[in-house]
Amino acid sequence: MPLLFELTGIRFAYPGRPPVLNGLSLRLDEGERIALAGPNGAGKSTLLHIMVGLLRPQAGTVVAFGVPRRNEREFHEVRRRAGLVFQDPDDQLFCPTVAEDIAFGPLNLGRSRAEVLEIVDRTLARLDLSHLRDRVTHKLSGGEKRLVSLATVLAMEPDVLLLDEPGNGLDEETRGRLVRILNDLPHALVVISHDARFRRAVTSHQYRLRDGRIGPSETHVAGGAVEP
Repeated sequence: MPLLFELTGIRFAYPGRPPVLNGLSLRLDEGERIALAGPNGAGKSTLLHIMVGLLRPQAGTVVAFGVPRRNEREFHEVRRRAGLVFQDPDDQLFCPTVAEDIAFGPLNLGRSRAEVLEIVDRTLARLDLSHLRDRVTHKLSGGEKRLVSLATVLAMEPDVLLLDEPGNGLDEETRGRLVRILNDLPHALVVISHDARFRRAVTSHQYRLRDGRIGPSETHVAGGAVEP
């Protein structure tokens, strides 16, 4: 099975603070779906940012899609192939309308305007969000923003999805809808979530991040319903 990510001996500390990641290792294979849990401040979001090169570790190696990644140029391909959905959708959505937000990534990948229009409509239909196409983004509800954030990433046709608290603040109906969407996708996933029911519903392995390292995993069947 092709290896997508392999992180080895990762150490990262914010200035003036003790290491938040200290010797961490992680492997992600094609089609694998893993969840990361842990207390606030354990370094979960930091880890996702290191995986796509938004942060650089002080020690350790990041191998993504079979290639060691060290500098900004080497991470350009990683950010195209690994779609990061931020914890706060307002960090991801910055265009006037939903369609423009979804179009932004494909346009920057060099797709023609005709191709981009097709991608926007196809992505919205895939997530049952076509009714939001021309809505003003900042006027959307919190749940709508989260789903549109996912749409902006899917429009770039990544190989991996990195999701930072995707179910945070969603009502039960919208959370259940998100579970169905994620389980219908073929992508490998890394999901950060405090919600154990959500983690069990969309992933097959759970890991715990504590004291700067990832602990033992728990294997279970993915695709279960989110219990009320």
